[in-house]
Amino acid sequence: MKKLLCIVLALSMALMLLAGCGGGTSSSSSSSSAQDSSSASDSTSSSSSSSSSEESSQPSEEPVSLKWAVWDIDATAYYKPLIEAYTAQHSNVNIEMVDLGSTDYMTVLATQLAGGADDLDIITIKDIPGYANLVTLGMLEPLNDLSTNDTSLYGGTVEQITVDGKYYALPFRSDFWVVFYNKDLFDKAGVEYPTNDMTLDQYDELARKVTSGEGAEKVYGCHYHTWRSAVQLFGILDGQNTIVDGTYDFLKPYYERIIKEQDDGICMDFATLKTSNTHYSGVFYNNQCAMMNMGSWFIATQIEKVKAGESLATNWGIVKYPHPDGVEAGTTLGTITSLSVNSKSSNKQAAADFINFVCGEEGQKVVAGTGTIPAIKTDETMAAIAAIDGFPTDDASKEALNVVQTYLEMPLHEKSADIESALNSAHDNIMTENVSIDDGIAEMNEKVAAVLNG
Repeated sequence: MKKLLCIVLALSMALMLLAGCGGGTSSSSSSSSAQDSSSASDSTSSSSSSSSSEESSQPSEEPVSLKWAVWDIDATAYYKPLIEAYTAQHSNVNIEMVDLGSTDYMTVLATQLAGGADDLDIITIKDIPGYANLVTLGMLEPLNDLSTNDTSLYGGTVEQITVDGKYYALPFRSDFWVVFYNKDLFDKAGVEYPTNDMTLDQYDELARKVTSGEGAEKVYGCHYHTWRSAVQLFGILDGQNTIVDGTYDFLKPYYERIIKEQDDGICMDFATLKTSNTHYSGVFYNNQCAMMNMGSWFIATQIEKVKAGESLATNWGIVKYPHPDGVEAGTTLGTITSLSVNSKSSNKQAAADFINFVCGEEGQKVVAGTGTIPAIKTDETMAAIAAIDGFPTDDASKEALNVVQTYLEMPLHEKSADIESALNSAHDNIMTENVSIDDGIAEMNEKVAAVLNG
């Protein structure tokens, strides 16, 4: 009898252990099974691993709560539609947004993660310097094995944020630079509109033709905001240089061109713009410039302001970014906004599944439907942007949305934040003409070399 009792107890304990293992696997899985199938492959045969992967490809029915670090919830159009679209397919998942504010977002985020914030699962990446910092600190989970998306769809941007063969984020929006122009000002000057294939020489010639007036009636042919990117990044369009190389002699012809335009009254004076804190949008809204090089993020804002009666530039369009000789039209520069998984999250697979949705073709259609340029630029998503009420109806503006190559404004580099600071200082000195172009570039070379060698 005692023997029989022992056997029964042993069988009961074995069954309890098996049930416990099964329950743990179920609760941690979601609609993507990369992590679970990877673990299974270490301890089972290849056929068992395949079977496990097929089973866990179905969404778990277990309730899952995810926290998503973001900024400016109320001012951002795509957060809620993305959550609604995802949870409509995954009713067991609840996603709570945590607004860290847009001011110093990446600094605040890094501070929270350094403090062990394992309750944040999905991380929105705002800029490349911040991304580089989080990767260096080990705060982001590699997505190579968690992502189910084809990285070739992102136009080369994933390759530009890959570190030692691993990428820790996937882009879901990707803004790029174009030229905004005021059709009424061109019509008044009797000058033909800009085209989708302009060299920098042609852009300069056009700007000079459409410049007119004096004082309050002055119309500038072109406008460059005070960011260094508005000038320096013309120099990276040939793919031969980057802004983190450490030597900047290649920037000289671009500074020479724009300083000449400034001195000739073709564009506004940099020092005046800087001291008056003039925003580029006001210059365009008030019909003060005929052309303005700016990011595609301004499209939705311009549409909104025209509808609200706040932009007087009601007859407008966009064309592709001007390019150096020998560079293909449609080559531009841009920024990406990406999603990552917190390396300390207890819901990595579920977080990755949401990221796969947002950064995949289905989620990208949702992003485009809000008037935001998605990271995957298919004919369908670009057509959705062009179909938005208020977008220019001319064919050239629609074609301007098609780019052939996008270079990141600030490439991935572990010291990108310090490089940025050094370049900004020298840029201001050159554009205010406090120093010569040669001396300003020498300052860049010296300061960035100190950063790189420090």
